[in-house]
Amino acid sequence: VQLQASGGGLVQAGGSLRLSCAASGSIATINAMAWHRQAPGKQRELVVRIDNDGTTNYADSVKGRFTISRDYAKGTADLQMNSLKPEDTAVYYCYAERGRKTYWGQGTQVTVSS
Repeated sequence: VQLQASGGGLVQAGGSLRLSCAASGSIATINAMAWHRQAPGKQRELVVRIDNDGTTNYADSVKGRFTISRDYAKGTADLQMNSLKPEDTAVYYCYAERGRKTYWGQGTQVTVSS
């Protein structure tokens, strides 16, 4: 499985961005996709995960502001980010699980200015 992330950029606080993750390869056997992020000097953290049954798990810090959507046939997982805050500034990484294997996409930078 290969993951390609896109959609990062610079936005003012209160603005919105949409990140896209496109998987290729054995997408039919992906059992979960997620977005993680890593801010400078901090550990990588889970933003949101979506399982094949549609169950989602959002970080408390993004609940009510971020929404993940997944197209199972296309192997995509998009992240709509609204009401962005400066503390959302980070490199965002797409992630997928297939059995016991995990896959990471390249990061995409999100910068929120105050």
